[in-house]
Amino acid sequence: MLAPYLLTGLITRPGRLACPGSGMHRGGDPALADPQWQHRHRNGSQAYSDSKLSGVVLAFAVARLRAGVLSNAVEPGWVATRMGGPGAPDDLSLAPLTRAWLAVSPDPGARVTGGYFYHQKPRTAHPAARDLQTQDRLLRYCAALTGVTL
Repeated sequence: MLAPYLLTGLITRPGRLACPGSGMHRGGDPALADPQWQHRHRNGSQAYSDSKLSGVVLAFAVARLRAGVLSNAVEPGWVATRMGGPGAPDDLSLAPLTRAWLAVSPDPGARVTGGYFYHQKPRTAHPAARDLQTQDRLLRYCAALTGVTL
């Protein structure tokens, strides 16, 4: 999660951001409790869900705080990769299309901010991603770790 935050904080204000997400973000811990897993028993699936929720929270926070920046989160789908496994049902060739569409398309559907997309269609994100306290808590945490503020 820190890499997207740090890159967002260090780059010249972009016109658009399309942050990677995952449907698994819906299982993330919105309390952002123990984000470095120092006090919890290691659980790879939960850690992944937490990190993906943080990415969606970041995308929505940037959409709220940076006027003129179109910031959205993208779910590429469950695709057949080493991580997704050979039985993943989504088409790998479709995975990058929505991100590219949001990044450069003149289509009015791509010229929005604060959205969560799957295959170029809006999809509902975890409610915590739109929660201002959750957004601010994540931003404070990332700023404290990196020394970079948005």
